[in-house]
Amino acid sequence: MHPAVNRKIGGSNPSTPGFSNDPGIEIQIYTIRSNQHEVIVMEGKKVRIRAIEKTDIDEIMKWINDREVMDNLLIRYPVSRYQEEKWIEKTLEGSDERNKVFAIETKEGVYLGGIGLHRLNWENRNAEVGIVIGKKEYWNKGYGADAMMAILDFAFNRMNLHRVYLRVYDFNQRGIKSYEKCGFRKEGISREDLYAQGKYHDTILMGILKDEFEKMQKESHP
Repeated sequence: MHPAVNRKIGGSNPSTPGFSNDPGIEIQIYTIRSNQHEVIVMEGKKVRIRAIEKTDIDEIMKWINDREVMDNLLIRYPVSRYQEEKWIEKTLEGSDERNKVFAIETKEGVYLGGIGLHRLNWENRNAEVGIVIGKKEYWNKGYGADAMMAILDFAFNRMNLHRVYLRVYDFNQRGIKSYEKCGFRKEGISREDLYAQGKYHDTILMGILKDEFEKMQKESHP
């Protein structure tokens, strides 16, 4: 997560670990009863995507300052519990129509990280996606890909978006391959856009259109 005013999950650079090679994921969107009220849930094969809760703060603080987690995010400086609590409060207000952020958890209810749609452009029907799987013991097990496919299904089929895009650093090769397997295509490069690890790096723009997503889903479920 990133404590900036226009908060982005994963700084639009999804966490590489957690992605699998199987984009053919069946998505369900439904409501469950929690504390006597209906809760909207997006569900894939491995994860549920739900609203962020104040109680998520303890799990978030376990990894928010982990260098290995932060490497692919736009977090350069340490994040305090106070900053994170303030960001959660702002998110829960729900007043930002251009940035929608959610929590990722396993089917058993284990909090894994966050995913969000940012820079929502309602006229042109597009948004930027960002994701982070903070619990490292769940990396490389397909949870990230499952969550990505669920949010894409929600974006295209519930929000009626036309295009979803992301930005990823050139050193995140596993991430690039994973996004391609989820249907994203390389669209452009911002040369030497980031200074990290002692050198400048390119930022790669990737995107997917609604019809491309639908075609991929049909091919995976003939």
